[in-house]
Amino acid sequence: MSLDLTDLDQAFLRGERGPAAALAMRIILRMAEVFGAKSLLDITQAHIDSTLYIGEANLEFAERLAQGGAQVAVLTTLNVSGVDEHGWQAWAVPPDWAANARRQMIAYQQMGCLPTWTCAPYQTEHAPRFGQQIAWGESNAIVFANSVLGARTERYPDLLDICAAITGRVPAFGLHLDENRRAEVLVRLAGIPLALQQDSSLYPVLGHLLGKIAGDRVPVLEGLDVRPDEDQLKALGAAAASSGNVGLFHIVGVTPEAPSLEAATGGRRVEAVAVDLPDLRAARAELTTASGDGLDMVVLGSPHFSLAEFRQLAPLLHGRHHPQVRFLVTTSRAVAHLARQAGLLEPLDTFGGQLTVDTCILTSPMLPPEIRRLMTNSGKYAYYAPGLLGTQVVFGGLEDCVNSARAGRVLRDEQVWQG
Repeated sequence: MSLDLTDLDQAFLRGERGPAAALAMRIILRMAEVFGAKSLLDITQAHIDSTLYIGEANLEFAERLAQGGAQVAVLTTLNVSGVDEHGWQAWAVPPDWAANARRQMIAYQQMGCLPTWTCAPYQTEHAPRFGQQIAWGESNAIVFANSVLGARTERYPDLLDICAAITGRVPAFGLHLDENRRAEVLVRLAGIPLALQQDSSLYPVLGHLLGKIAGDRVPVLEGLDVRPDEDQLKALGAAAASSGNVGLFHIVGVTPEAPSLEAATGGRRVEAVAVDLPDLRAARAELTTASGDGLDMVVLGSPHFSLAEFRQLAPLLHGRHHPQVRFLVTTSRAVAHLARQAGLLEPLDTFGGQLTVDTCILTSPMLPPEIRRLMTNSGKYAYYAPGLLGTQVVFGGLEDCVNSARAGRVLRDEQVWQG
């Protein structure tokens, strides 16, 4: 299959933009063939997940591109790195790992990428608009961009994302196209108490269940009586993209492409799945793998904590956390700066908590071996930590996490989940 290439595409292939850019274009064309795309399309921005240091191969690829003179052709933000470059010494990060992670950070900045270092680029000034074609990596960012903002991106894997940024071109396939954005399964909520719908602890659980039901299909959710806020939608999407392969969800009356059920489905009949309170309780139980009330650490911020979440956290931080429990919040350097300016980090400091920027405990070897039992309000952390970190996890709401850190043992208020 041959694609119609623009003059600029041809110039890339001829090496007129340098050898690294030619390599990037060859990879884009090869992937277009793999995906069965009939054409390429322009993008307006990219978000690079390849920034994370996971070994020599992806470091070598980044440095090869940078040394070959590659420059991004569109606005390009950077996902979390492998290290908090100014605070990694406070954790168990090996020095050689930190050095290599730093080299990888430098390589991407040399290519003109913006050093945002966050998994939540949609909560920056660079968030795309409805209908924009973009190339984003990082699962939670992809699902948020598609579902909440109405921008259009496929699930771009590591290394392909930077090739898209360098060429400004992607294969026209998947969620870039109208016909692939229609809902394929209906998840209908029934009998969910209003108080629970208003509670932020619902949304990671609902996302976890949504991902399991949808798999790699596009789901549409019906039956919410409240309008979730941005961070609740963030938590829902991150969990759905973890337990399933969800790159786009619709919520009737909330998300841009679902003013009605008919609009979300394109008028097609789809499978319907009923979800009630016992279903959600069972999904919530799955997010906890630890037994008993022992606790070594509370971790918040996956996806990265927003300024609004710091505003919710600060009033809860009375006194100090228990000396045997570490309390960690992860966020971006930009949000950390804004939170410090707003006086929202002083309560965290007084509480004895720690702040890590630019990275994530799931992607950096920062946890010391004695930390075996984590508590979190993140569905994504709860899903991945047992496998990636070898830890046991307790899932709870934000206030539960703070109260547990203060008490030195797991405390959870079950009232809102009783119905």
